[in-house]
Amino acid sequence: MTVRTRPDLATLPAYVPGRSIPGAIKLASNEVSAGPLPSVVQAIADAATAINRYPDSAAVELTTRLSEKLGVPAETIAVGCGSVSLCQQLVQATCTESDDVLFAWRSFEAYPIVTHVAGAGQVRVPLTDGHVHDLDAMAAAIRPKTRMVFVCNPNNPTGTAVTTEQIEAFIEKVPSDVLVVLDEAYKEFVDDPDVPDGVELAKAQWAKGRDNVAVLRTFSKAYGLAGLRVGYAVAPPAVAEALRKVFVPFSVNALAQVAALASLDAEDELMVRCRAIVAERGRVRDELVSAGFEVPVSQANFVWLPLGERTAAFNEHCLSHKVVVRAFAGEGCRVTIGEPEENDAFLAAALSFNS
Repeated sequence: MTVRTRPDLATLPAYVPGRSIPGAIKLASNEVSAGPLPSVVQAIADAATAINRYPDSAAVELTTRLSEKLGVPAETIAVGCGSVSLCQQLVQATCTESDDVLFAWRSFEAYPIVTHVAGAGQVRVPLTDGHVHDLDAMAAAIRPKTRMVFVCNPNNPTGTAVTTEQIEAFIEKVPSDVLVVLDEAYKEFVDDPDVPDGVELAKAQWAKGRDNVAVLRTFSKAYGLAGLRVGYAVAPPAVAEALRKVFVPFSVNALAQVAALASLDAEDELMVRCRAIVAERGRVRDELVSAGFEVPVSQANFVWLPLGERTAAFNEHCLSHKVVVRAFAGEGCRVTIGEPEENDAFLAAALSFNS
């Protein structure tokens, strides 16, 4: 007799991580090539002697530091095992099988997965022709069943971003009982002053009595801690409390908490590195555009090539040049901005494909 599992899981798409191929340059997972700073590595090594003890499940010290850094009360912060886990917790905390989650598409590929796992319905709203969130269409798609809306800003995988004015106008159209989640995994790479700081925007909304705006951030990208899995949500107290109720105990491990704290100590140094990545992003995009590729302006640590039916061929061409990119079949390729020499290798591959 076979153990019964949920039959609907047969239709659930698997999350597809970026490929790693020995000897190849990996530009598929939006990681920071340089890794964590030496001071962070040392903090992790020092903390490793105490891993026989359970971590602080409430992440009190990290929560306190984030509260001070962001200027928000500690009760508005929920720490999680990466922002993707917080995405799933948000669905679990707000939705039943009778409710829907709304998001743009294409956007972060975990959204439909975490929504399905939680048993909720999903509504996908196409991006504009410019590969940007169509906030007017998203507002129009909200129905009585809608409980939450994800706005990935900058958007993964296109790198495009919506402005403060656009998001504020969108929030005004959203019913007060629908949670708007600004997913800011790539916030540290934004250099457009019109793109909002989601926490500051949320605080302004809360001050106006709009308690349906939350923000997600992560230490995986700019802080170079993708392998340790730690992120956080900034949300109205009732939402943050609900997130903590559906949290898996001890899932943010002790080394992750120590590394996050050490990274906050080294934040100025980390931001210098982010600015270097932003400069490389501009260089890579300029060369691609000059070579005839369409490349939307990116505010993240990657660029998007909407190649359509040429995607598979481009992916294989890059692999033949020992460069691993992230291909979305029939749509396009997302390419992480790495170190200058890694970017040069990718550009050599891309330009020979389009020559």
